[in-house]
Amino acid sequence: MSSTPSSPQPLLEARDVHGGYGSMNILNGVNMTLYADEVGVIVGPNGAGKSTMLKAVFGLLNVNQGEILLNGQPIHNLPPNQLVERGMGFVPQEKNVFPSLTVKENLEMGAYLKPQNVKRMLEQVYDFFPPLVEKRHQPAGELSGGQRQMVAMGRALMAEPSLLLLDEPTAGLSPLYMNEIFDRVKKINAAGVGILMVEQNAKQALAIADKGFVLAAGQNRFTDTGAALLADPDVAKSFLGG
Repeated sequence: MSSTPSSPQPLLEARDVHGGYGSMNILNGVNMTLYADEVGVIVGPNGAGKSTMLKAVFGLLNVNQGEILLNGQPIHNLPPNQLVERGMGFVPQEKNVFPSLTVKENLEMGAYLKPQNVKRMLEQVYDFFPPLVEKRHQPAGELSGGQRQMVAMGRALMAEPSLLLLDEPTAGLSPLYMNEIFDRVKKINAAGVGILMVEQNAKQALAIADKGFVLAAGQNRFTDTGAALLADPDVAKSFLGG
């Protein structure tokens, strides 16, 4: 008797998530499904709840209704340190490096849960971000914005997450660095890390996205592949400025 192959389990699932700060909801029923081999991008106007959703996934604010699952296990309202232990990494938009520490010291801080893996993970991070190799003994505060972003992402990767959350990874970067960061995101995903990121540069982000989530007023307005959303005239008119 042959068994039918089971479909893979989602890496991350958000079901009807309502949440925000205290009892005040900014999210009003958000749904998301992301698989391990996917890059997911959350876009939408200011105040849509994009970063709020990312913070809800990482346990930084309350989920008042609905649920969030990581590898099929409920994780909503768990503290961030437990989520890191379960395989989640988070790179905030600001204050995401220790400026007085060297690049190498910053990266080593990310491996506090798995100190035995420092050497191997350093090699992998330097492989993802070659510019950091020659900067490794420099204080992170002396780096350019794009290089600091690489350090922040590299530090999150040192804990070997299965899911990496990125909050506006290209904010304030030049177009050259923006494209470089997006190239690295694809490379990290190809190495087996699922990625969910919030982005203001919606067109460029959707161009690399396997899945896009367009939020407005804390709700899903459109969910589709990145390519389909870019080609959708309603999305372009309402959310992509054209």
